[in-house]
Amino acid sequence: MDAAEPFDRRLRRTRRDRAAAGFAEHGFLRDHMIEELLARLGTVNRQFGRMLDLGCANGTLAGQIDAPFIVSTDAGATFARRPLGVQCDEDRLPFADGSFDLVMSAGVLHAVNDLPGALTMIRRALRPDGLFLAAFIGGNSLMRTRQALLQGDVAATGGAAARVAPMVDVQAAGDLLRRTGFALPVVDSETLKIRYASLPALLEDIRGAGEAHVLKVRAPLSRMALAAAAVQFERLADADGRIAEEVEIIYMTGWSPSPDQPQPLRRGSPRVSLATALGRKDEGDSGPERR
Repeated sequence: MDAAEPFDRRLRRTRRDRAAAGFAEHGFLRDHMIEELLARLGTVNRQFGRMLDLGCANGTLAGQIDAPFIVSTDAGATFARRPLGVQCDEDRLPFADGSFDLVMSAGVLHAVNDLPGALTMIRRALRPDGLFLAAFIGGNSLMRTRQALLQGDVAATGGAAARVAPMVDVQAAGDLLRRTGFALPVVDSETLKIRYASLPALLEDIRGAGEAHVLKVRAPLSRMALAAAAVQFERLADADGRIAEEVEIIYMTGWSPSPDQPQPLRRGSPRVSLATALGRKDEGDSGPERR
């Protein structure tokens, strides 16, 4: 695998364009992220004039923000084809320094080739004391699916292929925010359980959300391997025949540095987590029932 650029940029754009028409049916995880991001934004007592919706998809995030001027970007041309829409990768932003006072991103930063570079560009695109809020899929996701696909490949070919892209964990996300110059960084996560009737139903949601395999180094999933994987997946079913898969969602909050910002508390001093303060569910609570 190409360590510098693990993801195929062109294929990622193509997959997102193909998913655009039916995205609303399969984008439930992004809808959940947006709800959580809006809750965080609601705790900030200030008005924002210029916002960047990074990875806009079907535009449902920007549609709920009270900002006079909103720019939307997406890697897919179809998603970005809207007023003030820009097609670009998240690590290749075309904006001047200090262009926005709010940047929000839901569901895209897990599939960026240069995440440190993307975060640096986001911070530079913010005005002093500008706010960055993001949510994306974390590294502790789809463990049962990964194991089933691995066993399916072994059963069909005797070997294994990369089926799920490498993803960032909570600790790495926090380190990245600090390394890329954000002030007052906060990172937290939650785990959703999503119950499926079968592996093909889960994979249909992944494809429908434009999140199918975009690694540069990839091998086709044969029918034999998929059938074997489906059998392995169904062996994990609960008593009602449905399989609970877990998805970790990581949330990032950071501010563009400004001289008049408050100083962060000493590490370890907070007594209440952000999730508790926002009244969020505990990790591991159930998410939606799918097909």
